[in-house]
Amino acid sequence: MDAIKNYYETHEEENRLTPNHGKVEFITTMKYIHEYLDEKPDSKIIEIGAATGRYSVTLAKEGYDVTAVDLVPANLDKLRAKLDGTEKIEVYEGNALDLSQFEDETFDITLVLGPMYHLFSATDLKKAISEAVRITKKGGHIFVAYIMNEPAIIQCLFLRGRLDEMRGKGLVSEDWHCLSTPDDLFNIVRTEEIAALNTTVSATRVKLIATDGISEMLGFRINELNEDEFKAWVDFHLNVCERADVLGMSCHTLDILQKND
Repeated sequence: MDAIKNYYETHEEENRLTPNHGKVEFITTMKYIHEYLDEKPDSKIIEIGAATGRYSVTLAKEGYDVTAVDLVPANLDKLRAKLDGTEKIEVYEGNALDLSQFEDETFDITLVLGPMYHLFSATDLKKAISEAVRITKKGGHIFVAYIMNEPAIIQCLFLRGRLDEMRGKGLVSEDWHCLSTPDDLFNIVRTEEIAALNTTVSATRVKLIATDGISEMLGFRINELNEDEFKAWVDFHLNVCERADVLGMSCHTLDILQKND
């Protein structure tokens, strides 16, 4: 946990979703969140791992009842600085592995858009998703984000020229799976691992979304698109982001679950 705090105290998380290739992830995630908010506009929302508030603050400024939780005090300082006092939002320092300050079945929508990136053991992954499901109302929705293996292999080992380094450290399996450790900060998964984790909780997958598709891998080009070209790229992406043949190549995925009644 200290390593995660140190990383986010120095990393420019605030700017991650501002270039065009980052906007694709934000636009896609908000599109699917709004699909469920449109059905129930009085929803209570909690974001676990809210970081600097890109989602929480946006939703609060749209008028929703939001609770934001993050592990890193520096992130929460940046989040609070965006508020003008009119928003209906509560902000807490907290840990995705222990949400005991929240009662069972409190929220209609639970966002877990970052914590799974930094959890490595099966025990911790199960605990985080179990806590998220626990605090969600029956019939409510849980949005869980993951970092995917194949794009990580392509970007890190080949595009960034770290093949010999990563192999030398024993961080790549024979079947080309990243063997991340807590020292590497980020846990990299495949779709079958997400599906296996879901079997441990009382929730059913509604959709698995390729949140940014290949936008991050093509970031050098996506960031050069003019307004019309970028609009066309987003339209293309949103039309294919649910396709099974796109999911494994997306840098990030968004697993949308519904808590069982």
